[in-house]
Amino acid sequence: MRTSTEITAVFETTLERAFKSPMLCDITRIHTGHGITPRVTHCTEDETWGQAGGSRKVCMEKTFAFRGGESSLDTVLERKENEYWKIEISEFKTPSLGFEKFQGEWFTTPLASGKVLVRYRYTLFSNRALLYPIHWLFTKLIWRNYMRHVLENIRTLVISEAPYLHK
Repeated sequence: MRTSTEITAVFETTLERAFKSPMLCDITRIHTGHGITPRVTHCTEDETWGQAGGSRKVCMEKTFAFRGGESSLDTVLERKENEYWKIEISEFKTPSLGFEKFQGEWFTTPLASGKVLVRYRYTLFSNRALLYPIHWLFTKLIWRNYMRHVLENIRTLVISEAPYLHK
């Protein structure tokens, strides 16, 4: 079973910056925590991050339901330069409500000079049919709201021309 949600925005920036910033900038400035989602504190084993097949282990802050530390594995499934990213979050070590993996996609399309359309999509996967109503609500309400928060953090990094930490 799967549920998906998508949001869009227009960034006033170059195509390259709109494409690279969400994946190659400092993740701790992107995933700052929001609502029930804890903030990312750092990553380990991220030498290959940003390349197709590359991965990193993500660490999050302590919460009432999580002891803190390593929380998941992020993997780049696809990178089509200045057009598309597809990543997968798996191997959850945090409470996951029965989700097996999340797949995120980031699409960039040039518009008028200095503007880029961004489409940001997540698909959440589970094999637990009984939890589908809860998963649907989580995806459409909580995760979509979190995505909006992340999108605005990325916009801030784009505007400030934050440095890339990965290639």
